[in-house]
Amino acid sequence: MQQTGRRTNEARSAATRAALIAAARALFVEKGYAETGTPEIVAAAQVTRGALYHHFADKADLFRAVVAAEAQAVAEAIDQATTHAASPRKALIEGTGTYFAAMTEPGRARLLLLDGPAVLGPHAMAELDRSTGGGTLRQGLSEAMRRVDPAELDALADCLSAAFDRAALAIAGGADPAAYCTAITRLIDAILRTSRP
Repeated sequence: MQQTGRRTNEARSAATRAALIAAARALFVEKGYAETGTPEIVAAAQVTRGALYHHFADKADLFRAVVAAEAQAVAEAIDQATTHAASPRKALIEGTGTYFAAMTEPGRARLLLLDGPAVLGPHAMAELDRSTGGGTLRQGLSEAMRRVDPAELDALADCLSAAFDRAALAIAGGADPAAYCTAITRLIDAILRTSRP
């Protein structure tokens, strides 16, 4: 009987956390981080302030959870799309289109590319990127370019990631995704050509 009670409490706790993250995401997208207050978040989530502070240290901690969930969703979409790619190059190209599609989720570009770095700082965002989508990009480059120094590979992944992010912002602003997919494909092909012995 205790196991059932514990599972019920865990499920209730997980539901409360999910409600807070969903409510916070909606408000952060609508109003921005600075203009969103914790009273609004708890009201939208229909929980108490105590519940908020049980799960998160403060608003910044909740924002970090929102951003991490967004980054994880993008990484999972890329992993799913590239798992059965015929070659490392094909995986990089398919991952490009998937990344751009995933970033068209309303509010995602703002959360990950504008507010995230401003609120959490570039180092925290870089670490988050490396543990999710950026890690996928580095792994893809590593598989496609077997004889590259690890430090150079890290730098290359960072530079290419910045190009992806700039393109995602342009697409979120209404630019044609096909043009950016073509441009990134050209960059990838140029990188791979120069890495051949």
